[in-house]
Amino acid sequence: MIYWWLQVYGPGSRGWEQVASGNTSVYLTARTACATVTAFLLALLFGPWAIAWLKSRFTERVDSASARLNELHAAKNATPTMGGLFIVAAILGAGLLFGDLTSPLVQQGLVVVTAFGALGAIDDWIKIRTSRRGLTVAQKFIGQLVVAAGIICWLAATQPHNALAQAIVVPMGGLVIPLGLAFPLWGAVVIVGSSNGVNLTDGLDGLAGGCLIFAGAAFVALTYLAGHRVMAEYLTIPQVIGAGELSVLFGAMVGAVLGFLWFNCYPAQVFMGDTGSLPTGALLGYGALAIHQELLLAVVGGVFVIETLSVIGQIGWFKLTGKRLIACSPLHNHFLFQGQHEIKIVVRFWIGSALLALLAVASLKIR
Repeated sequence: MIYWWLQVYGPGSRGWEQVASGNTSVYLTARTACATVTAFLLALLFGPWAIAWLKSRFTERVDSASARLNELHAAKNATPTMGGLFIVAAILGAGLLFGDLTSPLVQQGLVVVTAFGALGAIDDWIKIRTSRRGLTVAQKFIGQLVVAAGIICWLAATQPHNALAQAIVVPMGGLVIPLGLAFPLWGAVVIVGSSNGVNLTDGLDGLAGGCLIFAGAAFVALTYLAGHRVMAEYLTIPQVIGAGELSVLFGAMVGAVLGFLWFNCYPAQVFMGDTGSLPTGALLGYGALAIHQELLLAVVGGVFVIETLSVIGQIGWFKLTGKRLIACSPLHNHFLFQGQHEIKIVVRFWIGSALLALLAVASLKIR
């Protein structure tokens, strides 16, 4: 909306194409900043109303497979969940307001947030309204896989002349690994893996939210640089026409999660739920695929990767030996079982996430 207005009526509209950042134009930096602030204010302003509404209808039931973990989290019973609803609403609101809605990348990003948000809401609703622990693993995985595969096919179809559209690009050295018809499967793995990684990390007050802010900020920079012809050439990274527009969406995500974190920091007034963790994680995965930085995503989202590997390792080790590898998975629960305070665990994970995000962006110059 704002993009269209600036394009038609903005000052100097006839001259800005000559100074635009690559192939993405019309005050991109300003729109990204405005999207971030707007999403933050939307989440902050509507948060109290949303929390009150959720509290009357959707409250968390502490019911994990671990009796000790249930005991440690007993005080969190009846805390409203599905707070991801106002994260998703803030992202979509700011994205629609400041993004270029003619851009296929923006359209795909908005669909990713909406579809994964809806899937997460269904999962949360089942947890709250029934005695089940949400969708089954198979149901959730198939739902994620179908949406992700559709998005990847759409992404590939909108980049028919891009030689890297169906390939993996190794960040250091620029090695290109063509995947051909296997690319949709690879893309689905990236999006689903990223979505579930954030979901597994969302176990302590503010933990996933803080890590998402650092990862999202890194992708604001990465998508902006990928869409900037001069900077992409200077850094020898793949240039993707129009990728800068995704920085508006990632800015909106950072702002929305910041606003949510206002209410989710310890002691949490509301939980994100799958409604928030699935779409934000999926958006990170989609952004990485769009700019051919899937491998760098593993660094940016290193905390999510480690949390996921801790679960896989715990299950695998238990099946092999009948013993636990760590006290309780995901990893943050291991430290909780050791007696560390929740706030200390969360802040240390935030520090790790911030350092990994900085490392990922700084590595662009290492070739």
